[in-house]
Amino acid sequence: MRALVVFLALLAGPSFGQSVVALSGIRAQSVITVEMVALAEGNIPGAYVALAAVIGLEARINIYPGRPIMIDALGAPAILQRNQSVVMRFRRGALTIYSEGRVLDRAGIGDRVRVMNMDSKSVIFGRVGADGTIEVGL
Repeated sequence: MRALVVFLALLAGPSFGQSVVALSGIRAQSVITVEMVALAEGNIPGAYVALAAVIGLEARINIYPGRPIMIDALGAPAILQRNQSVVMRFRRGALTIYSEGRVLDRAGIGDRVRVMNMDSKSVIFGRVGADGTIEVGL
């Protein structure tokens, strides 16, 4: 049985995957569009393999033409800019506390971000909600 499986695997020949590559230079903080990317032969570990997966995401770093687009190079488009005032929310059971904060990095929905509490001046981490509120104490 094992010999049959090996024979069938050899008969099938090599399988080539595809990876998403940049057609032109993509600057950091640019939102990816259909015109910016294409599929290229070769399965690069850690790279996107489907065009639909990258469309609408934001480049976190500069991506050079012809290079594969790695998974950690893209993220959700930023909805918060550095030094923007935000509402921080802490929830524990029935207790909810709101406070004013200042975002210390650009961030998109679901990103973990550093926030300075404007009352205590302490820096804490939180997660960006869909409405731009920072959930802290998670």
